[in-house]
Amino acid sequence: MNVLVVEDERNLADAIVRILSDAEYNAEAVYDGTSGLTSAKSGLYDAIVLDVMLPGMNGYDVVHELRHAGISTPVLMLTALNSTEDKVEGLDSGADDYMTKPFEAQELLARLRAITRRKGEVMIDEIKFADLTLDLTTHDLSCGEKKIHLSGKEFELMRMLMSASSRVISKQDLLTRVWGADVEASENSVEAYISFLRKKLAHVGSKVQITTLRMLGYRLELFED
Repeated sequence: MNVLVVEDERNLADAIVRILSDAEYNAEAVYDGTSGLTSAKSGLYDAIVLDVMLPGMNGYDVVHELRHAGISTPVLMLTALNSTEDKVEGLDSGADDYMTKPFEAQELLARLRAITRRKGEVMIDEIKFADLTLDLTTHDLSCGEKKIHLSGKEFELMRMLMSASSRVISKQDLLTRVWGADVEASENSVEAYISFLRKKLAHVGSKVQITTLRMLGYRLELFED
């Protein structure tokens, strides 16, 4: 699971990333509200740990903007503010849960599991992009009546590309989120799996292609006849 941490105290942000990584999550941090909003809108994350008091844009405004944009990624708000009014404001802005500092690692993980379970109860089980459908349960990629099964890493790559719609995802982002801490993986691994996916797109007859943008990354594009 991919988790975004938005926290301006760098030592704390990095500590949270370590906690999540030790629990086998793929986690990364940004350190201000504006960057947090941009990253959260990418569609690449399954959950967000969001501080309230942030430079650029506070956490309440970040989660409000996400919900206004129709992004339902679960949000756990994390802050030193512990009054009832603060908690109500966070929840009313669209957060799924609210936890005050200081906190124990196990509580953080438990709350994160809870909000992602709740999301799972209402999540659709497929992602669509143009003529493609990706089944999140079976890992099958289909176009019309044609269907093909994706391997684990193929599925994660395609899920990220389809979730990002036509936005560019860097090779490094794909490597970090799909291969995680695998020290033997490299950008060549990404290139190889992108090649596998291109062949599978051709197999199902999709008009969608994975386009390479030199020095930037990859994105999905629909090419009409």
